[in-house]
Amino acid sequence: MKSILVSLGIVTLCVTVIIMGGCATASRSRQELEPLPDFDALWDYANPQQTEIEFRELVPKAKASGDISYYAQLMTQIARTQGLQRQFEEAHATLDTVETLLTDDLLVARIRYLLERGRVYNSSGKPEKAIPYFLKALELGQAHGEDYYAIDAAHMLAIAEPPERQLGWAEKAIELTEKTTDERAKKWLGPLYNNTGWTYHDLGEYDRALELFEKSLRWREEQNDERGTRIAKWTLARTYRSLGRIEEALAIQTALRAEIEEKDLEPSGYVFEELGECLLLLGRDEEARDNFKRAYDILSMDEWHVANEPERLERLKELGGQ
Repeated sequence: MKSILVSLGIVTLCVTVIIMGGCATASRSRQELEPLPDFDALWDYANPQQTEIEFRELVPKAKASGDISYYAQLMTQIARTQGLQRQFEEAHATLDTVETLLTDDLLVARIRYLLERGRVYNSSGKPEKAIPYFLKALELGQAHGEDYYAIDAAHMLAIAEPPERQLGWAEKAIELTEKTTDERAKKWLGPLYNNTGWTYHDLGEYDRALELFEKSLRWREEQNDERGTRIAKWTLARTYRSLGRIEEALAIQTALRAEIEEKDLEPSGYVFEELGECLLLLGRDEEARDNFKRAYDILSMDEWHVANEPERLERLKELGGQ
C-alpha cells in the first residue's frame, strides 16, 4: 500500500511540476508577446538625469526580451543622457558596450550608435572626431531608407562641421526633411528651421534668419508645442534685436516673462537676459540691471554655461551690478 501511495505521490508531484512548468512557460510567452515600451517617447531633453533613470528601469526587461536591437538602441539613448549631463567618459563606456553587440543585421542600432558616439565627441569639444561617425550614419540612413536618422546625421554635420561647411549641411537636412514621406522624419522641420536660422544669424544674415525663425514658429504652433512655441518666440525676438527692432523685441520678451509667471513655469535666464539687453539699448539702465542680475543668478547655476560661456556669464554679472 505504501509503495502505491509513494508511486501516486510521485505521479502527483510530476503532474504538479508539469502544470507549474506549463504555467511558467505560458507566463513567459505572454510576457514575450507584450510589446516593449517605446523608450523614445520617454525622452525629456530638458531633464536628462530623470530620463536616464527611466531608461535604466527598462534595461532588465530589454535584456530579458532577447531583442538585441531594442536593448542596443536603448543603451545608445542612455549614453545620450550621460552626454547631456557632461558625463562623457561614462557615455563612451556605455557606447563601448553597445559596440560589442552590433552585427550586420542590426542596422538601426548601428546607425543610432554612430549618431550617439558622434554626439558625445562633439559635445566634449572634439568635432573632428565626431564628423566621421555622422557621415557614416548619414550614408547608412540614406542607403536603407532610414530618413529620420539620415536627417539627424545631416543636422549634426551642420553643427559639427567648420563654419564654411555648416550651411550646406543645414540646407541638405532641410531638403531631405521637406522631401521625405516619413511622418516621423517630418518632425525634424522645426528644429532644422531653428538651427539653420541660427547659422544665418551668426553670419549676420538676419533677414534670412528671420524667415527661417518665422517658419519655425508657425511649425511649433501647428504642432501645439507650447514649450517649443515659447522658444521660437524668444528666437524671433532675439533676431528683431539684431535687426534694430528693439521695441518689438522687448514686447515679445515681456509677454514671455508674463506667460512663464502666469503658468508658474521655471524662470528663464534667457528671457531675463534679453529683457536686460533690450532695456539697456533703450536707455532704461536700472530696469536692465535688475534683469541682468536675474539672468546671471539663473544661468550661472547651469553647468554647460559655466563650462562653455564664462565670458557671457561674467558680462551678465557685471551688468547686473554683482
